[in-house]
Amino acid sequence: MKISYNWLRQFLQVEKEAESTGELLTDLGLEVEGIEIVESIKGSLKGVVVGKVLTCEKHPNADKLNVTTVDLGGDAPLQIVCGAPNVAVGQKVPVATIGTMLYNDNGEGFKIKKGKIRGEESHGMICAEDELGLGKGHDGIMVLAENLEVGTPCAEVFEIETDYVFEIGLTPNRADAMSHYGVARDLRAGLIQQGTSLELISPSVSDFHVDERTLKIDIEVENKELVPRYCGITITDVEVKESPEWIKNKLNAIGLTPKNNIVDITNYVLHELGQPLHAFDTSKIKGNKVVVKNLEEGTKFVTLDEVERELSSEDIMICDIDNNPLCIGGVFGGIKSGVTEHTTSIFLESAYFNPVSIRKTAKRHALNTDASFRFERGIDINMTEYALKRAALLIEKYAGGKLSSDVLDFYPEKLEDFQVFLSFENTYRLIGQEIPKESIKNILASLDIKINSSTEAGLGLTIPSYRVDVQREADIIEEILRVYGYNNIEFSHKLNTSISFDSDKETKIENITANQLTALGFNETMANSLTKEDYVSLSENLNSDNNVEMLNPLSNDLKVMRQSLLFSGLESVAYNINRKQNALKFYEFGKTYHKYESGYQEDKHLTLFVTGNRTKDSWKTTTQLSDFYYLKGIVTSLLGRLGISSLKTTPVKTDVFSEGIVLSVGKIKLVELGVVKRAILKEFSIKQEVLFADFNWQNVLKLVGNKKLKVSDLPKFPSVKRDLALLLDNKIEFKEIYNLAFQSERKLLKEVDLFDVYEGDKLPEGKKSYAVSFLLQDESKTLADKQIDKIMQKLQQTFEKNLDAVLR
Repeated sequence: MKISYNWLRQFLQVEKEAESTGELLTDLGLEVEGIEIVESIKGSLKGVVVGKVLTCEKHPNADKLNVTTVDLGGDAPLQIVCGAPNVAVGQKVPVATIGTMLYNDNGEGFKIKKGKIRGEESHGMICAEDELGLGKGHDGIMVLAENLEVGTPCAEVFEIETDYVFEIGLTPNRADAMSHYGVARDLRAGLIQQGTSLELISPSVSDFHVDERTLKIDIEVENKELVPRYCGITITDVEVKESPEWIKNKLNAIGLTPKNNIVDITNYVLHELGQPLHAFDTSKIKGNKVVVKNLEEGTKFVTLDEVERELSSEDIMICDIDNNPLCIGGVFGGIKSGVTEHTTSIFLESAYFNPVSIRKTAKRHALNTDASFRFERGIDINMTEYALKRAALLIEKYAGGKLSSDVLDFYPEKLEDFQVFLSFENTYRLIGQEIPKESIKNILASLDIKINSSTEAGLGLTIPSYRVDVQREADIIEEILRVYGYNNIEFSHKLNTSISFDSDKETKIENITANQLTALGFNETMANSLTKEDYVSLSENLNSDNNVEMLNPLSNDLKVMRQSLLFSGLESVAYNINRKQNALKFYEFGKTYHKYESGYQEDKHLTLFVTGNRTKDSWKTTTQLSDFYYLKGIVTSLLGRLGISSLKTTPVKTDVFSEGIVLSVGKIKLVELGVVKRAILKEFSIKQEVLFADFNWQNVLKLVGNKKLKVSDLPKFPSVKRDLALLLDNKIEFKEIYNLAFQSERKLLKEVDLFDVYEGDKLPEGKKSYAVSFLLQDESKTLADKQIDKIMQKLQQTFEKNLDAVLR
């Protein structure tokens, strides 16, 4: 949130430097993240002075140029070449002297230098309006008033405003500080604690009176729970035009672009007092009646950004008598009811909307406006009518309007201020130090917290309506502490702590695994457990019915709990690749979340992501891409480090892999690994191959340390391993080879393993190469070459017959 220091000083005449004020605001809990110098005209016209044209003659070498001498109040006049047609002797003109920086509309600067123009020296520049940033005119130079003294800085002539703007990191609970008045109110309390008492100056509305009762817009609110208060007034004979400079300067300083006097005044009051306002063109309100209600689900409505939106039946809508929607209450206006240059009368709205309802609406429609930002955090319900009158007076003054109705105020049930009892004993206990009771009372008074009763035990307090976050005794103590000053609390220099080296088994195993992966060059990632609902559709193995949905999602990108760690990991991979980091190794310990008929279920996983080169580019090593065999080696070494061996390899059934296997121990599935399908990578705009391993961590934990060892003699007869490099159709999966191999040879075939997959330019289109190993062993005798060759020939023929395989 941006706060202008000049604007702040309208409410509190602070003499402190901006940096000191920023430090005090930070101590009060309004953390100043930065201070920016803002000028109403960039460069503040430094180096531009008032000059008087003494002579003006035609340039000897150019028909459209003049050679002038200009008095700037120095020892001697300066010669300046000028191309303006209206330059004349005796004029007072703005002159940019040598070394002055001038800026164009884009903020790009150029420096005035001494030079020669067609052979004549020029020692400065006589400026036009647009060259100084004072207007759009460029027909000729700017002619100043004759009574100005030569040599006067133009910054004084045009009252250039320099401001300091605080960037405040506002926490969600501090709804009271969402305005300049609110920040000034807090700053005053801090200054009082430092011994400086200043008056808080509120904008006066004492001149408010109805000019003529000629246009009344009736108000009807259907749900007082959603809209506890709604005020409105009509203003006629308004002239929509450009705002005065002082309003434009204030809005520009905090980063708002001025539009017209009506809209600018509503924005001005919003940032001044924290109360959002909205102006409707009364000619667009049918029946001269405003109805605040909920419309049917799916009703179409075009907002000010020209986007057609489907309304929810829970949205608060401002409608006319025919139920035509005019505005999404508290969030965004409609394109058909807003103020335009043709508007002559307006209905000005000031309301208090239910914060929860506004937040849901803003998130539902992905709209984040200055109004919704304040409504959803809770504004001061007692500011509603005051802010309306303040804006109405400004519109009357700067848009020529007439107040043409009384203030209509729907406020059926007045909200009472909250009552809290503060115990001195609890205050000392939570703060950790005894603060004088009189100091506590003074701090509370500076925060507008009324003391109703006072005893030795504590204070009975009434909380002002604008402090919607102060509801408990602990909240009061926090207010006392932040104003008293955290830095003023003494603390012990003695540190007491208990150090324990014991940790649970699961944590130890995770640390061993993490250390192993880190040593292999992996980086740990931590992704959000909330993800996009659409990701479920990328895998047939995932079902949207099993999604755990958020009741009030922050956005559509964070709508459900993840069912797989793959997609959040691919987001990290894509993010890094887009920033030219192509060789990646990630791991993540995380959970997946599922909703079943029997209830909710959480599963712990460890996932690995590998893509790009195995090592960083170096003259010492040759570049080698990570591949399936590389990932498998990492996975098996990791399981081996945890004491898990005797792994069985089976084809993967998950459809996120183009090629993949499952490693198991008996019937316990430990990890699925393989190459992620290109169709899935395309959803993340990833063009390079990504290898993925997904450990069922709960199954891994079952086997680590609990495995019963069965000791047996080493085989008396050796095993034999043979490899086949098969050229296959792209659609064929490893599981088909696996199944056919064991169907062909059941007795002597012990293992079938896929150790390499190749797809490249040298292969025929639509083909790929599988490198498959076969482990053969006879426990009763040594296998003969003839027997081995017969088995391998049989396997080869099986693959050729059933899969149209070709031996490479």
